[in-house]
Amino acid sequence: MTTLRVAWLFARRGADDRSTVLLPVIAFAVSSLLLLVVAGGALAFFSWRDGDAFIYQELAVIALALLVVPLVGLGGSAARLSARRRDDRLAGLRLLGASPAMVAALTVIESTGLAVVGTIAGVVLYLPVAPLVGLIPFRGEPLGAAAVLHPGGVALAVLGVAVLAAASAALGLRSVVVSPLGVRTRQAAPRVHWVRALVAAVVVAATFLVMGALQVFGGALIVLTVLGIGFGGTIAVLNLVGPWVLRMIASGQARRATTARRLLAARAVLESPKAAWRQVSGVAMTSFMAVFAGVGVGILGMAGDGGDDQSRTLLADIRTGVVVTVIVSFLMVACSAGVNQAAAVLDRRDLYVSLDRIGMPVGEMDAARSRAVMSPLRVTTIGSALTAAIVVFPLAGLSLLVAPLTLLMVAACLAAGVLLVWAALRATRPVLRHVLAETSPSL
Repeated sequence: MTTLRVAWLFARRGADDRSTVLLPVIAFAVSSLLLLVVAGGALAFFSWRDGDAFIYQELAVIALALLVVPLVGLGGSAARLSARRRDDRLAGLRLLGASPAMVAALTVIESTGLAVVGTIAGVVLYLPVAPLVGLIPFRGEPLGAAAVLHPGGVALAVLGVAVLAAASAALGLRSVVVSPLGVRTRQAAPRVHWVRALVAAVVVAATFLVMGALQVFGGALIVLTVLGIGFGGTIAVLNLVGPWVLRMIASGQARRATTARRLLAARAVLESPKAAWRQVSGVAMTSFMAVFAGVGVGILGMAGDGGDDQSRTLLADIRTGVVVTVIVSFLMVACSAGVNQAAAVLDRRDLYVSLDRIGMPVGEMDAARSRAVMSPLRVTTIGSALTAAIVVFPLAGLSLLVAPLTLLMVAACLAAGVLLVWAALRATRPVLRHVLAETSPSL
């Protein structure tokens, strides 16, 4: 009962700062909506049993692997939004004598509650969107009711998002429980080990070899499983190695910095490489997906309009699938970029207030904040696209990877992703000004 009373006290206190509540709820709502849409569309493909169904199921597995892993990552990011100030509160309780069990319970209650509220909002948004998904044509006719998740599937999605939020919150508790004073004083920056890079290299190499030998596998289920694990695993290791790469680059930039904005940008990345990665990870996933979308467009360009009716229908469906995957991917990037940029300002509230009080112009802070995002973004887009090219090479070959339509599609997707992040930076400028105005001493 004491834990519940403290949780209620935190909830009432947190309501005074609406941003700490709205940001996670918005992120959970959008990620849940996209997850339901993707799951419903894939379910329609797996309900088919005719001879051509396997081709569509292969394409569905690739789309799921390209979208579901980033969506789960977005849900995890939502669970960690504004985590630093939550950790500060919990660390204060630990210093006052609260037990680790109470700290864990408070964290799980808070994160799970926000996740459930956001997921329910996503379900409400899904209700009018689901019929629109059913209008998407495949094989010459709309998907129809087969693309709409049943209530049991929706309930399972809500439960899954809640469990994800609880797990993400619990995994982030270690520093609070072990060293509450360190959390309060922020003495140690989180470390990212080089082993991440080794694991990522091994996974990408293994995926390349397995994709090259895909034709030797027997059975449709085995092929689908290999495709799903190969693409999904590669995307997962991008999330694993990304923070390490950003830390290494930012370390060099900090040593070579000659201006305040360059030093501030590099130190912002070094303060939390994982947080810096989360700000650009959406574009990393889009960059990875862009290669596959470009290959699909390249296939359509090489095939042209020739062939029988069945081939033309398949090519038209590939075109539809590419468009849907790109749209969902960019919705995810827009949500991730906007929410994470706003959260980054709120999490560094004390830093920006201190810089304002020593006389740094707001424009200089904005320039440093922009550099702290756009510099990692350049590395992320190129690295993710190269990784995707390595993985897809055994399936597509060099001719498709360097086809003009493929390169054009990749360039267009990367440009759109970068513009979305840039727009998110511009849109969150008022958040920074609000933070500074809110904490300015009254005259």
